[in-house]
Amino acid sequence: MTESRAEISPLQVAVDLRAVVARLLRRFREAGADDALTLPQASALMRLGKGGVSTVSALATVEKVRPQSMAATVEALEAQGLVARSQDPSDGRRQIIDLTEAGWARIEGAKEAAAAWLERTLAEQLSAGELRTVAEAMAILERVLA
Repeated sequence: MTESRAEISPLQVAVDLRAVVARLLRRFREAGADDALTLPQASALMRLGKGGVSTVSALATVEKVRPQSMAATVEALEAQGLVARSQDPSDGRRQIIDLTEAGWARIEGAKEAAAAWLERTLAEQLSAGELRTVAEAMAILERVLA
């Protein structure tokens, strides 16, 4: 028996979808996790990968931590060769933080690990019909986002 739209609460679907997406994102982070990095280090690294160059204070603001904590995080990333500091050309008192080639490689490795986890999980846990249903749901969500 097919449910009509009136029997399905858009609010409940929204709440459930948000929860599922949050769990999926957590699994992606876990799959791409690097034991050599702390959670704050991994988060700062990913933030730099998304937003480009930054300052310690700007990173602290978006990560909602004290500037001193972010400074320690950046120092640890710098010691691992994942970020580099340089003088801000417009304000010599500030330092710009940027990813190194090793930092970019670490981010790409995490993304590849997460994608591999999802591919493996979908292949192992879903039937062909369920995989088609997920693909159809993604197309619908793409339409919602357009």
